[in-house]
Amino acid sequence: MSWSYLRFVGCLAAWGLLCGATYAERPAEVFEPNYVAVEDVPLSTPNGKSLGILKKGTAVAARVVGKGIFDVKTADGQVGFADARWFSRLGSSILITEEARGVAAANNQFALELYREAKPAAGNLFVSPASISTALAMAYAGAAGRTREEMAAVLHFGPQLPVDAGFAKLMEVMNSTGDRNGYTLTTANRLWAAADGRFHDNYLALTRDRYHASLQTLDFNRTEEARATINDWVEQQTRNKIVDLIPTGVLNSDTRLVLTNAVYFLGGWASEFSKQATKDAPFYLSVDAESKVPTMYQQETLAYTEDADVQVLSLPYRDRSLSMVIILPKDRAGLKQLEDKLTAEVFAGWMENLRATRPVDVYLPKFKLRSQLMLSDTLERMGMTTAFTNAADFSAMSSSEGLKISEVIHEAFVDVDEKGTEAAAATAVVMAPTSALLTEEPPKPILFRADHPFVFAVRDARTGAVLFLGRMEDPTK
Repeated sequence: MSWSYLRFVGCLAAWGLLCGATYAERPAEVFEPNYVAVEDVPLSTPNGKSLGILKKGTAVAARVVGKGIFDVKTADGQVGFADARWFSRLGSSILITEEARGVAAANNQFALELYREAKPAAGNLFVSPASISTALAMAYAGAAGRTREEMAAVLHFGPQLPVDAGFAKLMEVMNSTGDRNGYTLTTANRLWAAADGRFHDNYLALTRDRYHASLQTLDFNRTEEARATINDWVEQQTRNKIVDLIPTGVLNSDTRLVLTNAVYFLGGWASEFSKQATKDAPFYLSVDAESKVPTMYQQETLAYTEDADVQVLSLPYRDRSLSMVIILPKDRAGLKQLEDKLTAEVFAGWMENLRATRPVDVYLPKFKLRSQLMLSDTLERMGMTTAFTNAADFSAMSSSEGLKISEVIHEAFVDVDEKGTEAAAATAVVMAPTSALLTEEPPKPILFRADHPFVFAVRDARTGAVLFLGRMEDPTK
């Protein structure tokens, strides 16, 4: 049994004595789950007697009965006291549906394929697959024929997947929590149409009801004024982190519609890094080059797995609904090999195998990243070709406009320090006319030293969706 668990059992026993009541005397109550176990969790009575293990993924009704201690109950009547660290709060009265999980799985498949196609030969990269796929899903809702088929293939929208319902639920989950849970996560959509544009009422109703994307008309003849209006909205939605998303020259008097999505995340670590422990340490940019960078340190019991080539660590944010997953090659020069093997199936396997069984010595550089990508060429290479040509069919959006996608613009920002992570992203799709486990002894800590290039993701544990995905190759840039 680990030392952390012995301390935990001691707390339970003390609480039981203070209460002066037996566990069986708890009043009966209606089962209303408000937390879910993110690991296999030991249960015990107030005096420390083991009640067995609560399996990972079990929903519970939980209430605080002491510092860091939950009194929990499951749907089948299993009860006990447990360490609150290993539970994630469920969104208030939000049921995670199969539609949401299906959209999240499609998003992850698209995310890793986009990453492999968009990554530069060298240098840092940071994107929000959730932002990109949401903006493109709004365009997909107005597509028909071959255009729709190609978009579905690239975005992994299978014929049986209720895309709009899935994104509606995913957005509900992403907007369901706030500062009360220790982090802020918000997403917002908006349609910007030409003042004289003619769009189907049912398309506007769909994007309004499912994506909460209200329509605002603009005069694209006043190009700079229209560009400033859209960019100001994006800046506001991302807490001033994404500025001037749409650069000069992208919009013109022929622009008919711009679809935008913005995502903002600010999360504190479940276990913060001590600023006093941050020291300059080498980061190996390549086999032959290194740079000294501020490197954070902590020892904590964290979800971890590994295979022959990589170490995988999950650093949870407060309430543990979200976490940063770091995939570190064991070889300092192993980034390319990692990226070559990085598929949705491989990533899902790592996530399934994550277990918090041993303490981990974590060394992680502080870093800030900003990436801006023009994605039209990338998406065409992935198979979304017709949407960018005069043969595009967006007739489910408008029968009279004759639309095609002229550009997909994406920008993302992330800042990682001792307290947590701040991240933001925005995507614009511009439419133009077609004419244009526990051990008995304290175990030796695992060493996780991220002192060379790695891949990282911010992931929602409730749906499995990858919200942000990046490559850290040089923390000094």
